[in-house]
Amino acid sequence: MIKALERFIIEVLLWVTTPDDINALWAQSPRNTAILIGALIATSGALLGTFLLLRRMALVTDAISHSVLLGIVVTFLLITLVLDREFDYSSPLLLIGSALAGVGTVFLTEWLFQSGLIKQDAALGLAFPFLFAIGVILISRYADNVHLDIDAVYVGEIGLASSNTNSHCLTNCEPITITPDDPRAITVRRCMNCAAENLYPRDPRAEFEEFCGNCGTYTPSEAVRAEAQGIPIYDDNEERPTFVYWPKSITIMGLIMLLNLSFVLLFYKELQLTAFDAALASTLGFRPNLLLYVLLFLVSITAVGAFDAVGAVLVVAFFIIPPAAAYLLTDRLYQMLLIAPIIGVFATSTGIDLARGQFLGVFSVNRLLEALDDIVGLGGYTEWNVSISASMVMMMSFCFIVAWIASPRYGLLATLIRRWYQHRQFAEQLLLGHLYNHQHMESMADECSINTLPMHLNWSQHQVERIIRNLRSRHWIEIRGEQVMLTDSGEQHLLLFRQQLMQK
Repeated sequence: MIKALERFIIEVLLWVTTPDDINALWAQSPRNTAILIGALIATSGALLGTFLLLRRMALVTDAISHSVLLGIVVTFLLITLVLDREFDYSSPLLLIGSALAGVGTVFLTEWLFQSGLIKQDAALGLAFPFLFAIGVILISRYADNVHLDIDAVYVGEIGLASSNTNSHCLTNCEPITITPDDPRAITVRRCMNCAAENLYPRDPRAEFEEFCGNCGTYTPSEAVRAEAQGIPIYDDNEERPTFVYWPKSITIMGLIMLLNLSFVLLFYKELQLTAFDAALASTLGFRPNLLLYVLLFLVSITAVGAFDAVGAVLVVAFFIIPPAAAYLLTDRLYQMLLIAPIIGVFATSTGIDLARGQFLGVFSVNRLLEALDDIVGLGGYTEWNVSISASMVMMMSFCFIVAWIASPRYGLLATLIRRWYQHRQFAEQLLLGHLYNHQHMESMADECSINTLPMHLNWSQHQVERIIRNLRSRHWIEIRGEQVMLTDSGEQHLLLFRQQLMQK
């Protein structure tokens, strides 16, 4: 199914380009391939992560991303040992098995929590290490001959995605059969008794037999691969097959992204209601638990699809950081669903440049390292060359920090400005109230004097002068000699402010 879809996309592209141009798109620009795959992962993760964040289930993605390893191993063992078939890394069974393992993590967590003996966070901490440990044991016991790079498990290899391709033959796709009497056949010799009698091939006692070295039936891809290894398959005047090589991760993550988008669009109202009030959703006849398990099933599929690109650990960032940044920028769900993927795509496109030492195209990390090497000494390690997926996560974190600082409602600057304004408003109202309480009393001469106000309010002289200057600019007070007095507009403002406080 996946290869059929890829073939359809290739046929569409061939209307406007050539096979060589399509191959060059991936082979000559791994950067574009990594950005495209990263953008698909970020979009897929942000669509689902938004609802996980609103349901306060952010860490569930970490548990699922670890437990999918058990699903991968069990699927591998089922195909190779039970069904006795060759394992296909692009098999849909791999996605389904891993997704079931992720949902199984949630079931186990809920079962432990509902026992009433432990809290939900502790149940999660018990469930996913247990399932992850089973996966590690199965690998070491039954699949120890399978290469599994620990670094790839943690951070992925998105930079190599352009070389992990499916080949699609376009022309001259017939199998090639070479027989011993074929003119292309190559006769070679091999020693029959050298290994058994521990002889060298040049020993007079060595016995040889001749056989055809390149006979057999070759698929087009096998034939091209054999010729690349120096084994002649085609005649000099025979036309070679034409291939298009398509990165597997693009198709897989593209399908997953479309699946997640369709789920969100179809069940938007139900997801919105269950995210904010699951009890009301249940009362209205919805099934929030079923919707939750479908959501987590898709989270598991997305985590598996992104496994080889960004790893089992960093994939959590693609689910959580963009929605968390979007949450600081808006309170509307549909806006979060638009902003979060944009942040994720921006982070992936700039993260690959950061991995090579360029921050947003305006700052060179290598120059900073060289300066630090001159100042404090870094032992000559001045070349910035780090993991691409980790750099993408760093850019997501950068976007979150910018949103945290500059958010118009919840940001650090907005909070500081709001607190400063509230502090100033409180000081102004306090001074106005003090003047109002003493303005028509015998103590007015002492209480409302510009010289004694700092003592009565326990303020500094500078603070009193600053507040008086602000109030005079709005014509709420006036100074007569050394006396500070309320104006009619200042008195009206004070009474209106007190009335509003009482209504609250």
